[in-house]
Amino acid sequence: MTAALEAESLYRFFRAGDEETLALRGVSLTVGAGEFAVVAGPSGSGKSTLLACLAGLDEPDGGTVRIAGEPMSHRPETVRARLRADHVGVLFQSGNLLAHLTVAQNLALCRKLPSRKPGPDADRLLEAVGLTTRAHARPAELSGGEAARAGLALALAADPAVLLADEPTGELDSVTEAQILDLLLHRAALGTAVLVASHSPAVAASADRVIRLSDGKVTP
Repeated sequence: MTAALEAESLYRFFRAGDEETLALRGVSLTVGAGEFAVVAGPSGSGKSTLLACLAGLDEPDGGTVRIAGEPMSHRPETVRARLRADHVGVLFQSGNLLAHLTVAQNLALCRKLPSRKPGPDADRLLEAVGLTTRAHARPAELSGGEAARAGLALALAADPAVLLADEPTGELDSVTEAQILDLLLHRAALGTAVLVASHSPAVAASADRVIRLSDGKVTP
């Protein structure tokens, strides 16, 4: 299996006054193309910090991240942004959409970002996530499940090699969670490396592999 995402010995600490918190303590992982992997662990275990470092949204204090074979960490923000635009889709639990734009307008804006390589057209993306009839709705007019599916469409706009999702089903009912999970599994079946941080037993049960974090470290 070809490695799409690699992290080696990631460390991340935060200081507040005299207090220092180690959020990541030597985390290493690899996710292959077409693999659906889940990062599980209690709140505060480092899951969100890990995904932020993997996406190049945050810099690790030690260790390295490689995306599609290219170094992501310890490079200028402009380089990390280009790599993210070219290779990484990011799905947050909320806040994926600009409130003043419709779903279609959010998607059009995302596809116009610099370095975005051509991906599926907007109509195909909206059809894939079941939102064809909601293309002209604004985020405030969407249900929680619709907003999650719209965020997934944005994350897939550049046909990424790696999809990172942080608690994408955390506030959804079981039926809607199953819909989002099916979409993520389908994306992995198409060859994308999918890594999801989640508390959900249903998401973990569907994974090819579960990576467990505790106090910022990978545990058996």
